[in-house]
Amino acid sequence: MILGVLRALWMIFWIFWGTLAIGGAAIVMALFGIRGPVYVRMTRRWAQVALWSSGSNAVLHGLENVTPGQPFILVANHVSWFDIFAIAARLPVDYHFVAKKELEKIPVFGLAWRVAGHISIDRTNRESAARSLRKAGEQMRQQKSVVVIFAEGTRSRTGRLLPFKKGAFVLAAETGIPIIPTIVTGSFDIMRPDTFVVRPATIHVYFEPAVPAQGVSVDALMTRTRDVFVQRLGETDSLPPLDPAPALPDPTATARGEGSA
Repeated sequence: MILGVLRALWMIFWIFWGTLAIGGAAIVMALFGIRGPVYVRMTRRWAQVALWSSGSNAVLHGLENVTPGQPFILVANHVSWFDIFAIAARLPVDYHFVAKKELEKIPVFGLAWRVAGHISIDRTNRESAARSLRKAGEQMRQQKSVVVIFAEGTRSRTGRLLPFKKGAFVLAAETGIPIIPTIVTGSFDIMRPDTFVVRPATIHVYFEPAVPAQGVSVDALMTRTRDVFVQRLGETDSLPPLDPAPALPDPTATARGEGSA
């Protein structure tokens, strides 16, 4: 437990200084009118610092489904901040995230987020959210980049798949840009909700074959995409009552000789 707390402090230290250094540099560059994919590389470096400082790693599967120079909507599940770190640190093509507008309020990070071209959604204002999604579509077409959207709209606090929001699927249906179901596993236990303990792990990110969006309704797109998640995660889609999360093992138990055969 003590080791996990120290790891959390170490990670926060590096994320803080990484945000100041990398985010601050991005803000200064924007003031001088610098534009282009350099901000994607800076986002990637920031996420690499966060992932490294946690002692965790990310392994990507199915990268052959992400064709460079072709726009896609990566629709991902979301159980932890480490989902963001894993995708942002390892995804080798240009990308932008779509996330809640509240992130813009974080000092330095929020301004760096905007100048890097990531897209904020005001979930309390439907018209504003629609404009943000249209901006995402225009950005993908112009830059032939990837947009990353977390389908559930918020982090799952149980590790189980939540109901999907329609935003990503409206964007796909309106633009005809295919969806790549992006399934993240192994991140939930690194830092459980409402805890201050980091337990390093390997995160696996699966890029599944694209779901075509041309001529497909929003509801059909959402159903087809969710079916891919359900199959990969081994869950049912009936959303039954959840059992309490199992207790995390005590990392000092082995040293004390507890729980050994």
